[in-house]
Parts: sequence; C-alpha cells; structure tokens
Amino acid sequence: MKVTVLGGAAANPNTGQGCSGFLIDDGETTLVLDLGPGTLLELRRHTDYRTLSAVVLSHLHVDHVLDLVALCFALLHNPVKPPGLVPLWLPPGGLAFLDLLSKAFSGEDKASAFFPSVFHCQEYDPMDSLTFKRFTLRFAPTVHYIPCWAMLVERDGEPGLFYSADTGPAANLALLARGARVVIAEATYLGPSDEPFASRGHLSATEAGELAASAGAETLILAHFWEEVGGEELRRHAATVFDGRLELARPGLTISW
Repeated sequence: MKVTVLGGAAANPNTGQGCSGFLIDDGETTLVLDLGPGTLLELRRHTDYRTLSAVVLSHLHVDHVLDLVALCFALLHNPVKPPGLVPLWLPPGGLAFLDLLSKAFSGEDKASAFFPSVFHCQEYDPMDSLTFKRFTLRFAPTVHYIPCWAMLVERDGEPGLFYSADTGPAANLALLARGARVVIAEATYLGPSDEPFASRGHLSATEAGELAASAGAETLILAHFWEEVGGEELRRHAATVFDGRLELARPGLTISW
C-alpha cells in the first residue's frame, strides 16, 4: 500500500505545488482523495486517470475540488477514451453542488450530461463506510467553515492511512486516526491563531504533530500549508511533539508500507 502526494498547498497553489490531492494505491485499487487545483498534472505522472477506482472528496472548497473540472474535460475530450465511468463520491450536498458547477461550465441545456457523462456521481453517507475491493474508507466530521469529513483508509481491516482533510483542533479525530501507519494532517498555521478554539477551522503544525502522535503513526505528512510560512519551520514545530518520520506534502512524494 502506498500514498503519493499530488499537491499539498493551502487555499491556492504554491510555487510548483498544487493544492490538496492524494493518490492511494495497492496495485489493484487506485483511490484519489481530493483533487484541488494543480493536482491532475501530478496524477498523470503516477497512474492512468481513466481507470481510477474512485475519486472521493472531503468537502467542497475550491482548493479540494477544482481539478475535478479539469479531469472531467480530460475524460470527455482526450482522444484516448476511458473504458467506463469513473466513480465519484461526494459529501452530502455534493450532487446539488455538481449540478451548479455543470451549469457554469456547460450551460443549462447541457448540464445534466456534463459530469455524469464521465463520472458515476454519488453522495456518501459519512455515518457509513465505502468499500473498494480490499480498501475500506471510514469518515469522521471535522470542524471547518463548511461541512468536511476526515477519512481513514483501511486495507483488509487494518488501518493504513488517515487524512485529516481541513479541520480545527476541536474536532474529535483521534479515535478514527488511531492505529494508522501514515497520517496526512493539515498544518495551515505555524503558531497560535486568534480564532476561537471551538470554531477554528485549521490546525497548527504542532497540533498536526499531536494528532499523529495520538494515532501512534509511523509517518506524518504535513499538508495544506503556505510556502510563505516556511516548510522547515512547520517541520520543526511538529517535531516537538511527534518523533516519527516527518515529511512535507510535496508533489511526487511516495510513502509505502
């Protein structure tokens, strides 16, 4: 089982780095968790986007979904056609969001055939799980500015990877993350924030380290960061509370276990 980073920038792409997007692969199943701007370019370096097992979106902010539009155009117009519909799993409310997006990019008369022409579009129930061959995805609500769900990827029942998506520290994610070998945690802030703890929608690097430590993870990938903050500073802060392998979410980084 391995994860490949497709992006990792916060809100807008950093220099040479797209936003949130991660490819999970075990040789027979390829899952993409989020597909922010700039991630399709990296995805094409690592797998055939036409044969993805599924794309699963944590929430509907633009830095997590924009390259879904680029992927739609690729599947529609590339001269090499996909063998079938790519499964697309959306959070609650995602189908209505997709309908609005279809109208914006294809017009009222063609909207119903835009995304559904290339994706099998479904909403997941965060209280339930999704199964893709040997993979199972489980969800937990985060604290963010719109509804958002963290994800645990299990293989044959064993916790493999935990993805925090976008979350503040008040979310109760430790239970879902427990036992994950690899934690991908957002690290938007370097230090304390002025936002109220209960409603803050992002983590600091130290809080990301604490989440990985509480999970007992071997590896922490810091994601959702601004290049202006400084990656090495983020690593330094996270390392004060997490003593495992520590990486920044750089495009092309691959970790296997």
